[in-house]
Amino acid sequence: MYIEVRLYATLRRYYPSWIAGVSSVEVQPDSRVSDLLNTMKIDTAEVHIIMVNGISSTLDSALQEGDRVGLFPAVGGG
Repeated sequence: MYIEVRLYATLRRYYPSWIAGVSSVEVQPDSRVSDLLNTMKIDTAEVHIIMVNGISSTLDSALQEGDRVGLFPAVGGG
């Protein structure tokens, strides 16, 4: 099944060729967000906010065909 993935800020370095940090990623049925990150070889420690279809989610959240996943690193300020 295919999931739309959006990488934000420093996480874009994992896939610099993606236009605007967006692409489709194929994962196995019954995958969770943690499986998606493993497939993409993204360090889970770097992901601090996960949004699935605009809803705050966790590494254990189940994914469905066509879901939109946004991955955000820690945000700092001064």
